[in-house]
Amino acid sequence: MLKLSDNPPMLSPMAQTLAELQGQWWVACTRGQHEKSLARYLLAREVGYFLPMHQRVTFWRRVKRTSLLPLFPCYVFVCGGRHDRETALKSNRIFRAIEVVNQRQLIAELAAIETALAANAELELYPSLAVGQRCRITTGPFEGLEGIVVERRNRARFVLTVGILAQGAIMEIDGDLLQPVE
Repeated sequence: MLKLSDNPPMLSPMAQTLAELQGQWWVACTRGQHEKSLARYLLAREVGYFLPMHQRVTFWRRVKRTSLLPLFPCYVFVCGGRHDRETALKSNRIFRAIEVVNQRQLIAELAAIETALAANAELELYPSLAVGQRCRITTGPFEGLEGIVVERRNRARFVLTVGILAQGAIMEIDGDLLQPVE
């Protein structure tokens, strides 16, 4: 098991935010459990990528272990030109590449997840798109993020979606901070 410090960065260090990365975005479908090795490969070759990860705490024989796991297993978001794409495909860790038709939408969706992770939101995989009201967070560290409310009790369960994967990340937030998006 890797120490937390041995994990690759979630965002290639060529940029402070994913919006600063230049080129076309596409989604690399990796072989099982090869997301981090692909990220290290891309990092060494200065190819832009985004690998959102979340912390998982487990206990084994009374020993607490914290690990970073990809938020979207088997997917790494890659950004760059034709040469960068060829470099990534030579890694032998990718079995399929998904073209991104709507670049702006993907960047906005990934930026929402990046913002939530930067503010230490506890995200977990939400396996499919939710059917429900699309809302925007009105205040606080997540202000401006849009997503879909899937459950509302004391706290709303709010899904930040990545349409191209038909998946999302779910977080809990105070329902009073939400307003419907028209």
